[in-house]
Amino acid sequence: MAARIQNFVCQSCGAAYVRWSGRCDACGEWNTLVAEGAAVPRRATKGRLFVIEPLKGEAHEAPRAASGIAEFDRVTGGGLVRGSALLLGGDPGIGKSTLLLEVAAAFAGARHRAVYISGEEAIAQVRLRADRLGLTDAAVEIAAETGVEDIIATLSQGSTPRLLVIDSIQTMWTQSVDAAPGTVTQVRGSAAELIRFAKRTGAAAILVGHVTKDGQIAGPRVVEHMVDAVLSFEGDGSHQFRILRAIKNRFGPTDEIGVFEMTGAGLRQVANPSELFLSERELGSPGTAVFAGIEGTRPLLVEIQALVAPTTLGTPRRAVVGWDQNRLAMVLAVLEAHCGVRLSGHDVYLNVAGGLRIQEPAADVAAAAALVSSLAHAPLPSDAVYFGEVSLSGAVRPVAQTAIRLKEAQKLGFTRAIVPDAARAEAPDGVALSTLGTLANLVADIARDGTPALRRVGGQDRILG
Repeated sequence: MAARIQNFVCQSCGAAYVRWSGRCDACGEWNTLVAEGAAVPRRATKGRLFVIEPLKGEAHEAPRAASGIAEFDRVTGGGLVRGSALLLGGDPGIGKSTLLLEVAAAFAGARHRAVYISGEEAIAQVRLRADRLGLTDAAVEIAAETGVEDIIATLSQGSTPRLLVIDSIQTMWTQSVDAAPGTVTQVRGSAAELIRFAKRTGAAAILVGHVTKDGQIAGPRVVEHMVDAVLSFEGDGSHQFRILRAIKNRFGPTDEIGVFEMTGAGLRQVANPSELFLSERELGSPGTAVFAGIEGTRPLLVEIQALVAPTTLGTPRRAVVGWDQNRLAMVLAVLEAHCGVRLSGHDVYLNVAGGLRIQEPAADVAAAAALVSSLAHAPLPSDAVYFGEVSLSGAVRPVAQTAIRLKEAQKLGFTRAIVPDAARAEAPDGVALSTLGTLANLVADIARDGTPALRRVGGQDRILG
């Protein structure tokens, strides 16, 4: 027998407490502690012996099965590994079920057994989506079930599925856990049973996870440590682009992205995302700069838009979409302290066009160029790209993979590149390099063509808004 004790578990972060309180000390959320039972064994059991092997030995590449969807296979590292478990998160309505139904159909088309278990929708709803996507002829097996033991018992009959999709893990429940469905303990227990089934049979399991208002996958963070890969499906509902990003991957890279376009017939792969992200660019408009970035092994050119406007508020607004808020604050401080750009009396808005989220610091120079261009009302050259990292001293530092960035810019018709002074790369034919040692040099070049008054103060040009 096992003694039963009662714990209070936070439904946001999974922290456990012996008594209830209104606020979770771990994550700071209010009214998230729920009473759940836990079994504690009274006797310690004797462990079994296992073999300890030396580090040196023959290593084998993990067996994979490619889905045939190039963007999905790029993010997963070339396909799904047998016995692996993936957690896919994304905002409601972003297209997670659509993506996984297309992946299941691709596996079925390659003569693999693919099973799609829906805990949120009825079979008729799944069939309606398949009909809209034109996948009704795909040999995908579907079911509407939430009992983990029933799912495992059913899948154990016959051939082992090559792909198992669980949509979603928050709706699953297992009899081995004494807790209500959807609670942290139930989600953790259900995920453990399904992952154990995948490891034992060699099936690749994809678990769908809901996302909170903060963009984090709901439920205990321990689920992310239990799975082999965590994928995030990102995008803005007002844009047609969707980004599949790997946050964790034990069998592949974690910096790759897959780009999709949401259409009436489902998700369409985007082979050249740079061309699409720049297709609606307004030439000759102040406050826009083209950033030559890198996502994994893929070069990506996106437009960074900035708006600097005088404010009537005591504290100016700082709003950013698609970039790190703290990174913007640092660039603004460097412009103010080392470049003489007075932004303390202006509202600042920064946006990455197309709904893409940029994470690398190489976008510092492009963001600074867009900000100064907006303030000075000076359009930037339409045939130029910008990249480089800005240090707190105002120096522009080199970034990795300069040659790949320049090659992508040349392929899309750009003839100029503003790069760090220490960049070590040969420019492709038709691309002229303009090097920067400090951010002040960039500010001076943009202000030379701008309209605001310039005043010489202490031997340095200072822009007055």
